[in-house]
Amino acid sequence: MAAAVVAASAVLSPLGAAPAEQPGYRRLVELESTRSFSDELTAALASSDASLAGRAALALGRTEDPRAAGPLKNATAARDVSLRALAVYGYGLLASKNPIDAGTVALALKDQASAVRVAATDAAWRARAGGSPGADALAVPLLALAGHDADRIVRGRAAVALSGWDKAANRAAIATGIARAFASERDPPVRAHEAWSLRRAFAILTPAPIVRAGLADADETVRIQFADLVARRKDRAGIALLRPLLRDPSWRVREQTLESIRVLSGRKRTDQLTAIPAGVVTPPPQPVNTEPPLSPPRVADATLHRPAAAEALLELPLRPSTSALMDGPMPGPHPRVRIATTQGTIVVRLYPEWAPLTVANFLNLVNRGYYDGVRWYRVVPDFVVQSGGHLTGKPDNDVAPAGYTLPAEENPLEQRAGVISMGLDYTTGKNPHAKRDSANVEFYITISPQYHLNRDFTVFGQVESGFPVLGRLIERDRMTQVVRIADD
Repeated sequence: MAAAVVAASAVLSPLGAAPAEQPGYRRLVELESTRSFSDELTAALASSDASLAGRAALALGRTEDPRAAGPLKNATAARDVSLRALAVYGYGLLASKNPIDAGTVALALKDQASAVRVAATDAAWRARAGGSPGADALAVPLLALAGHDADRIVRGRAAVALSGWDKAANRAAIATGIARAFASERDPPVRAHEAWSLRRAFAILTPAPIVRAGLADADETVRIQFADLVARRKDRAGIALLRPLLRDPSWRVREQTLESIRVLSGRKRTDQLTAIPAGVVTPPPQPVNTEPPLSPPRVADATLHRPAAAEALLELPLRPSTSALMDGPMPGPHPRVRIATTQGTIVVRLYPEWAPLTVANFLNLVNRGYYDGVRWYRVVPDFVVQSGGHLTGKPDNDVAPAGYTLPAEENPLEQRAGVISMGLDYTTGKNPHAKRDSANVEFYITISPQYHLNRDFTVFGQVESGFPVLGRLIERDRMTQVVRIADD
């Protein structure tokens, strides 16, 4: 094995790499982007450099190749915490096409390291969705984590994962367990995760006292979840419960409350927001960000292309040794982009360590001025604002073909409020679903948590400032100028 590692190091250390670049990362990104399982990847997984090995674990998982199962399963027992965490997460990614061992996931749910337990909650959810043998039994340890884990991030992630058991034979018991956890939880973000799971998967089964408590919760994200939960119960009597929230100080709560009353009154949800609803007080205009764009000036060539591994920013080591690092960016400076709109300025911070080719693609488009003047062509209350493509003028906001697609870069970052992610094409037919590897120019920013999108969509950054601008956007608004500003 030692010889294999030495050989891999020789292959994976490219000549001419930037001084601060992580050695070997570029070759791994290249192999991963072609969905190539190879001896190079498995050798890198065995490297004594835990940063390189962890990056290889993520790359192997993203190939979705069944041959990656053995090496990744072995790596879930590694000494290094960050490698274990990424191996567990990568192992879970295989579940969409290949059955994985539920016993391995169960062991990871009991790992002493919170980063590993975070990864295991995601793997459990994917194992259940993919129909892996024995995955149904993972609900029991997930319930234990949701109610009692010492780490707040793990508790929230476990609650979200349990939404995958919405059609399980024991779903009533699971709903009761989440409701109990919500009743005793004191951490607002964890309560918001529990509320999301109840709303998404167990609305009918949520006890009435929990619903009333949720509608009056001090946290606006919790109130949003329960306002939607009431609509999902499909009981017109819920309108009376919702009416007090029409005076809520939060624009997001008011918007969701109006949507819920709309549904309970027999109308369809708003799928295209063309005017601010009466009764919603939009956030006040935000201060304009005046940071100068980075020089040199933007590229005049508007030619679109799929970014190569050579264009990726690979300076930050991927070492998620804590639950917080499995839930966010690595320490260090990150590229930032200012999105000036007709309603104000949004600044997003990008995470190339988790999504190198996606970030390279976004920055390429920004540097070519591709997004300047593009309309926000999908604004959905309590869901997303979406833009990025050049409209053809055809019905249904048809977008001109970009001529290329990106490989998906699934990662453990949640689809919380304010994340920026790539849009995907969908299949047609009775059960449409997102097409993997179909992203190119379209992106969206979430208005509220959309954790069900964790499975398929690539998060590549987070709104740093200007989130209230999202509450002012409607579908005639545009991006006026999108530029890169100083890293932070």
